[in-house]
Amino acid sequence: MPAYLEVWRPEGRERLRLQGERVAVGRDASNDVALPDDTTASRLHAVLERVGSGWCLIDLSSHNGTFVNDERISGERPLHNGDDIRIGKTRLVLHSDEADHELLATEAPLRAPDLTRREREVLVALCSPVVSGEMFTEPAAIHQIAAELGVSDGAIKQHLLRLYDKFDIHEAGEHRRVRLANEAMRRGAVRVADLRRGSGRA
Repeated sequence: MPAYLEVWRPEGRERLRLQGERVAVGRDASNDVALPDDTTASRLHAVLERVGSGWCLIDLSSHNGTFVNDERISGERPLHNGDDIRIGKTRLVLHSDEADHELLATEAPLRAPDLTRREREVLVALCSPVVSGEMFTEPAAIHQIAAELGVSDGAIKQHLLRLYDKFDIHEAGEHRRVRLANEAMRRGAVRVADLRRGSGRA
């Protein structure tokens, strides 16, 4: 049976099938799992990300924290079938026959590569749509990054080419920017706090 979340809402329990590679959870209606009635949940609170045959939960620097089996998590936590998740006041339970516990225990997310100060600035500008509740359906365009950092489009393109290599992204096309934005967040190269500070510069 496909993995799903059992979401305990005020009006009753709901089953939501986990689809794709990333599932966003939060108070904002744009999330895959929207919790509009939970005022203690952040607008973009956490994401579930597929890792191998299972799922990993990532707290996105939420105000009230994310808990798994009553333990507050920091950063990323592999999930197991039956894990009890609390986001704000909302309870969610993971149900998955796909989960390979040994794999989840050993397959840790990759760490971020070494980055220069300018490369980090480019990544923060690239990932800035997350502040508005977007989950990289469309990261910042090259000319937007160039304008924010006060450099040419060509300079940004060169930085992005180096970043694609550092994050082992070798596919062609515009989807590379989406992959890079997601990888930067997943590996901790860019955090939500960085994006909020970045947005304050404008």
